[in-house]
Order: sequence, then C-alpha cells, then structure tokens
Amino acid sequence: MTDQPPAAYSGPQRILSGMQASGSLHLGNYLGALKRFVPLQDEAETFFFVADMHAITVWQDPAVLAAQTREIAAAYLAAGLDPKKAAIYPQSAAPEHAELAWIFNCVARLGWLDRMTQFKEKSGKHKERSSVGLYTYPVLQAADILLYKATHVPVGADQKQHLELTRDIAAKFNNDFGVPGFFPMTEPVITGPATKIMSLRDGAAKMSKSDPSDASRINLLDDADTIAGKIRKARTDPAPLPDTLEGLENRPEAGNLIAIYAALADQTKEAVLAEYAGQGFGVFKPRLADLAVEKLAPITGEMRRLMADPAEIDRALSAGAERARAVAAPVIAEVKKIVGFVSL
Repeated sequence: MTDQPPAAYSGPQRILSGMQASGSLHLGNYLGALKRFVPLQDEAETFFFVADMHAITVWQDPAVLAAQTREIAAAYLAAGLDPKKAAIYPQSAAPEHAELAWIFNCVARLGWLDRMTQFKEKSGKHKERSSVGLYTYPVLQAADILLYKATHVPVGADQKQHLELTRDIAAKFNNDFGVPGFFPMTEPVITGPATKIMSLRDGAAKMSKSDPSDASRINLLDDADTIAGKIRKARTDPAPLPDTLEGLENRPEAGNLIAIYAALADQTKEAVLAEYAGQGFGVFKPRLADLAVEKLAPITGEMRRLMADPAEIDRALSAGAERARAVAAPVIAEVKKIVGFVSL
C-alpha cells in the first residue's frame, strides 16, 4: 500500500458510521455501536446511515430490506440519536456514495483488496460465486467515509482493517492528483469495556445476526421474559466469579457476561468483579437479566412505536438524506473536477 506521508487536513471535524440493513439488531449492535453513537452527536457534525447498498452485496428480499432499513432507523432514534443534531439517512438516498465508490475503485489496487480478511471469511470456499460487490465492499466503505470527509469513525475492532484501507485510498488519491490534504486521514474511535460482544452460546464467537441459534443473541425487539430466559440459559462454567480480570482468562463465557454487565451499567469490568467476586452464576445471571431489561425495555418500546408509524421514520430519513446530500454534493463535484471529468 502507499507509503506517502499524510498531509495535514484543515477541514471541520466530522463523525460518521453506519449499520448494515440485514438481519435484526441485537445487544452487540447496541453496546458496540448505538450506545456509543449518542454522545458523539454533541461533539461534532455527525452522520449515521443505514447501509442498504452494502446489504445487497448478498441477495436480499426487497420487502425485507426496506423493513430492515426502517428498523435500523427506528433503533437509531430509539437509542437517543436526535435527527435535529445528526443526519440519519439510507445510504442509497445519496447517489454520491456510488459515484465516489467508482472513482475509488480506480484508485485502489487489487493487492489491497486481496488482503481484506472479511471477504475471505464471508466468501468461504466459494469465492468465485460471490458478487463483485462483496469483493469491493471496502472500497464503497471508503467512499461512505470520505464523501463527507469524516475525520473520525466509531468502528468495531473487526473493521480496523477497512479503515486502514480508507486511509490508504485517501492518501493515494491526494498524492496521485496533487491535492495534499484534500481527504483526511480518518481516525478510528474504539472505546469502552465491551467493543465486541460475544455469543451467549459460544464465548469464542461474536454475537451475530446470522447465527442460526436465536438463543445466541438478545435481539433489541425481544420482550423482558425472552431476555431473562436467554440470559438464564447462557453458557457458563461451574466456577464462581473471580475477583480480578486475570481470573477470567480461559473463561470466555464468564468474561462475556461480565463485559455485557459492565457496558450496560457503565462500569468497569473490575468494578463488576469487585461486587460479585466469589458468587456463582445463579446469583449473577438474574441480576444481569434485570439490568438488561431495565436498559433495553425503553429502547424496545420506542422502536415498536416508531415501527408502527413508518411515515415518522421516513420523515426523519428524508430530512437526514437532505442534510447528507448538502455535504456530499459539493465534495463529489470537486472530486470530479480534480479527476478531470467535464462539467456540463
């Protein structure tokens, strides 16, 4: 990849992130993303999109895709994002994403994409049957970010490689076209005690929408009884909880439940262990279930209310798309001029 030193970027601070419109949202999405988004809207200009274009890299039922787009928008709003502060919009509502992605397809190099581990994981043994879109997914992701000249992106640890690619594309574009500092060197924002929530059935696997076992995750639309039941049945071990983090080594399921409790309670894992050290899961799990219900019930209720009124969701998305395009349109116009496209 390019080894050109990045030039200083002097534009405004902007924060951007998105969630893919495929599958139902779960606790991992809330703790790893939604909960972290809310305070950011008061720190800088913020853009939170629903990644419907990324979703179709694998086939989606059109009606389901539309419903899931609205569900994610409802989750954004229910979690506390204010459409008067943050632009909330479907990715496809700003066609500039696709325009910039094509230009970046001509800047990025095959060798860079060949090293993307997520494509290898998602395509498995059938690479030749995967869509071209799945292969170039990280380039569209770079366009999502740089279209708004986002300076910071809250990402999970598994997305750091894609953000590094974004920085490489930005640096190569700036260098190739002699426009130092045009695109920023976007920085990741990874904070908190639970950036990666694991499956309730397997502490070595990430909590996922695609896991065939619904018991592996707590969905944001689960009711209180369902949440309590899933936590009660979550895999653990027979040993009591330790008093130090070192005592959680080689106990992934126990460590996961402690991390979930810490994130929900806004505590450190050390503080949680100090409170429950020496106690078994027969005591800890009911407390965790009560905490999860307390924190998630208001979000679940508001999501259900919003999803019963899709027109309200669409109004928020329309307003967000208008704000997003007001920023995106001048950027893509300048990019076209830099590249040499004739303006008519």
